[in-house]
Amino acid sequence: MAIPTPRRPGYAALLRGRCSISGTTYFLTCCLKRPGNGLTHPSLGPQIQARIREVEKWGYWNARSSVLMPDHLHIVITLGADGRLAECIRCLKGPLTPLLRAHGLQWQEGFYDHRLRSEGELLPTFLYIFLNPYRAKLIDPTQKWPWYECAPDDWNWFGGLTNEATPFPEWLR
Repeated sequence: MAIPTPRRPGYAALLRGRCSISGTTYFLTCCLKRPGNGLTHPSLGPQIQARIREVEKWGYWNARSSVLMPDHLHIVITLGADGRLAECIRCLKGPLTPLLRAHGLQWQEGFYDHRLRSEGELLPTFLYIFLNPYRAKLIDPTQKWPWYECAPDDWNWFGGLTNEATPFPEWLR
């Protein structure tokens, strides 16, 4: 009789309270297994961003804002009518796995999700995603991070709050 492999202690906490509610907005994070670094590689980044859009075309989610970092991905999505969080992430990560393997990378098991319960949580979450590469000092604050995307409807309200698509200096203090 096979003995089941126990999950790591922190993984169960990720599943506790997870629910998939159509039309609800979630903040999601997918990480590379450590040590892993390379999601922003020129041969990986565009394919990951394209995959986010492809999952959206299937109606699983509406991708609202995302940032690709060297070792993780942050994305704000509104779940579609047929979407389930775990299935959406499988559709995102699964087909990218062979590509990551070719670069010596591997997804970390699971993902982090946070349901945004009010409109008041949207702006701080968008700012967190937008500022992530600048706070990590991956790019000069006067430049645009090439791995940031925002849906046009959301950019209409959020873009006007930025310094021409870059952060205001005081945001990074």
